[in-house]
Amino acid sequence: MPPLVARVLFPALFVWIWSTGFLVGRAVGPHADSSLFLTLRFLAVAAIFTAIALAMRAPWPRRPRQIAVHLAAGALMNGVYLGPSWWAMSHGLPAGVMALIGALQPLFTALIAALVLGASLGRTVWTGLAVGFAGVALVLLPRLAAGAAVPLSPWVVAAGVFGIFSLTVGSMVQKSPDAVADIRSASAIQSLGGAAVTAVLAFMIGDFRWDHAPALWFAFGWSVIVLSLVGTTLLIWLMRRGEATRTAALLLLVPPLAAVESWALLGETLTPVQIGGFVLAIAGVAMARRAR
Repeated sequence: MPPLVARVLFPALFVWIWSTGFLVGRAVGPHADSSLFLTLRFLAVAAIFTAIALAMRAPWPRRPRQIAVHLAAGALMNGVYLGPSWWAMSHGLPAGVMALIGALQPLFTALIAALVLGASLGRTVWTGLAVGFAGVALVLLPRLAAGAAVPLSPWVVAAGVFGIFSLTVGSMVQKSPDAVADIRSASAIQSLGGAAVTAVLAFMIGDFRWDHAPALWFAFGWSVIVLSLVGTTLLIWLMRRGEATRTAALLLLVPPLAAVESWALLGETLTPVQIGGFVLAIAGVAMARRAR
C-alpha cells in the first residue's frame, strides 16, 4: 500500500472503528447484561494479548508498582469508563449522544489541569470549555425535560459523564513513567484491571442476562477482534508514525459519525436543536484542543 494512502486510510479506519464501539454498547442492552458482556470481553482480550505476548516473548512489567499502575489504568480506562457508559446506553442514552459526551475528554483534561494541578488556561481554552458544555446541554435538555416524549433520567446522563471523567483520569495514569511497557503485555494486564471492575458491577447491579442471539455473539466478536485487537494495532501504527495529531483531529468526527450510524441501524434521531448542539459542542472541543 502506498505510504500516502496509508496515512489517510488508517487514521480514518481507526476513527470509524472507534465510532462503532458506541453502537455495540447500545445494541447489546436488549440481549445481555452490559457488565457481564464487558467482563467476558476483557477476559477474552486479556487471554489473546497474553498468548501473543508469550508467543513473541514480549517483556512483562516486573516491579509491583508497574503492575499496579497498569491495573489502575485498565480499571479506569476500561472498567470504570465502559461500565457506567454502557449501563447508561442500556438505559436509554443514545449512542450518538454518548459519543458526543466522550468527545468532551479534552475539556475534562483541561478542567482537571486547571482545578487540580493549578495549570493556567488561556481565554480561548475557557471559551472552548463554555461553548463545548453549552452544546452538550442543548443536546441533552430536550430529553431531560419533564414533558419529553422519551424522558431521560439525570442519573443516566451522570453515569455517562462519570465514565468519561474516569477515562480522562485513566489517560493521565497511562502517561505515568511506571506505565511504560510493551503494548502487548500491558494490554493484557490492563484488560484484567477492566475485567475486575466490570465483574464487581455485574455482581452488584447486573442481572446476568445472555440470550445467545446471533446479534449478541456478532457484537461480542466485533468488540474483541475489531475494537480491541484491530483498533489497538492501528493505534500503535499511528503512534509510531507520528499520526497522533491527525487522529486526534479526526476523532472530532466520531460523534456525528456515531449519530448517523445509530440513526441508520438503531433508529435513533435528533431534533434540529440537538443537531445544533452537536455542532456547538464539537466546535468548542476543537477550539480548546487547538489552543492547548
